[in-house]
Amino acid sequence: MQLKVQTLINILEKLAPKHLALEWDKIGLQLGNLQGIVTKIYVTLDVSEEALDEAIAMGADFIVTHHPFIFKPLTAIRTDQQKGRLIQRALEADIAIYAAHTNLDLANGGVNDALAQKLGIIETAILQPAGHFPLEKIVVYVPTEYVDNVRNAMSAAGAGWIGNYSHCSFGTKGIGTFLPQEGTTPFVGEQGKLEKVEEVRLETVVPANLRKQVIRAMVQAHPYEEVAYDLYALLNEGQQYGLGRIGFLEQPCSLADFCLEVKKRLDISFVRVTGDLSKIIKKVSVCGGAGSDLIHAAAFAGADVLVTGDLKYHEAQDADALGLSIIDAGHDATEKVIVPVLCNYLEQQLAEAGYEVEIAASTIKTTPWRII
Repeated sequence: MQLKVQTLINILEKLAPKHLALEWDKIGLQLGNLQGIVTKIYVTLDVSEEALDEAIAMGADFIVTHHPFIFKPLTAIRTDQQKGRLIQRALEADIAIYAAHTNLDLANGGVNDALAQKLGIIETAILQPAGHFPLEKIVVYVPTEYVDNVRNAMSAAGAGWIGNYSHCSFGTKGIGTFLPQEGTTPFVGEQGKLEKVEEVRLETVVPANLRKQVIRAMVQAHPYEEVAYDLYALLNEGQQYGLGRIGFLEQPCSLADFCLEVKKRLDISFVRVTGDLSKIIKKVSVCGGAGSDLIHAAAFAGADVLVTGDLKYHEAQDADALGLSIIDAGHDATEKVIVPVLCNYLEQQLAEAGYEVEIAASTIKTTPWRII
């Protein structure tokens, strides 16, 4: 079964919905054709010359990048300059490029959850909530013997989640009636004759952003030629999303020891740190990339330390004045943790959908900094 670019994008946006992206961001398909065929996927933090070399060498035809490949508006495509040269090479190699940036930062299971998990933080919560996914109820009428098939298909597409429970639904038995008209090919019954069938009214919840793919999966799994279903808007708040994460260390330790642990777990040679190195760290906040905007939120939430990147001089001073220690582990080190997570997510999702696609994580260090 061939995997189309649009199908792959649907799977990516199940994890990181586009509407989560901040207003200024540039995400989505930035190069390529929605109807293109994907056989090999390359996952990277950035699309650099070296990363593109590696993607081409492996025969990739789709690149997932965290940092947008095209961010500033292009006024020209000059192939004697880096951006134009990269565009030319990607087009010549027939490689599509897709960016998941701030939507992947805010998403549950995205950058910040990956960073918190990598650092061994438990009992995590969102540091700065940004909103909730709106919920809807979907009701479909299914012949009794097909209920499990339809329920499983809808659940696999994202319906039926309540907290950490999946496949949540309710079924009510009844009698469905229909009269097939001329030109129909009914699953049961015959044209011109009223048919009565034992059916189950199957109802479940679905995040509004997953509505289309849940309906698509439901219709594909349903045996009827025409599927009867209803959608209802709900006042219930769906899953929360937001920036940063906060939680606890399993074993409290000094700030100095935690710095060593951060270096080890993120595989980096140094960090910058503010605060008393003998201070005991229990509650930890994290923000992948540049997290200076979360200093006050972290301090207010009672965090002992904020692990992030790209801190400026006066921002570090502000944190110190609030009694919040900062570990600046670098922009790339606090975000590259998402690359293997994305690879694992895609492998699982594509395998469950029956696609055989090769997936590779970038081995290129895209940080421009060198320590001497």
